[in-house]
Amino acid sequence: MLETWVVAPTCLPVVLRRCHACASERFRADGKFRVNANHKLIDAWLLVLCTTCGETAKLTVLERTNVRSVRPALLDRLHDNDLGLAAELLQDPALRRRNRIALDWTDAWRLDTGGSDHRDLDREVIDVAVRFTARIPVRPVRLIAEGCGLTRAEIERLIEEGKLVSAARLTGKLSGDFTFTLKH
Repeated sequence: MLETWVVAPTCLPVVLRRCHACASERFRADGKFRVNANHKLIDAWLLVLCTTCGETAKLTVLERTNVRSVRPALLDRLHDNDLGLAAELLQDPALRRRNRIALDWTDAWRLDTGGSDHRDLDREVIDVAVRFTARIPVRPVRLIAEGCGLTRAEIERLIEEGKLVSAARLTGKLSGDFTFTLKH
């Protein structure tokens, strides 16, 4: 029987970018946008606040874009300061590249194992599918250790012994769905 674990965000990640006021490198987004229209052209920014000094920085969402080419639903979400839109935009690699930012997902996600506790299971083989609801880079060893109630060292030992196998690379970080099999 294949179990499904879900990795989901609990809040917006910290935006990593240098602050011009205090040289800090951590900003938080709270879903606020600024929209400016000049005749037929529109600009829109996601506002982020420095976690040290509170200085506001703007992440470009739309730049000198013809108003008619912007979907009305997107404009409504920008004007409503939609937190979900902020989350979607921070996931966009093009927006991150254009604004030269990175994201820090530390303490901004959770693992839902569906209530299963593998320490009490007597099954010989456990098959698990891990699904990500957002592109959150996480070390698979950490996920599996947390989900199984084991230490990372124990998980690494199981990988070396061939008792924990996956088609995905379990070293490094992953941000996409994968499956693994644990053999007792």
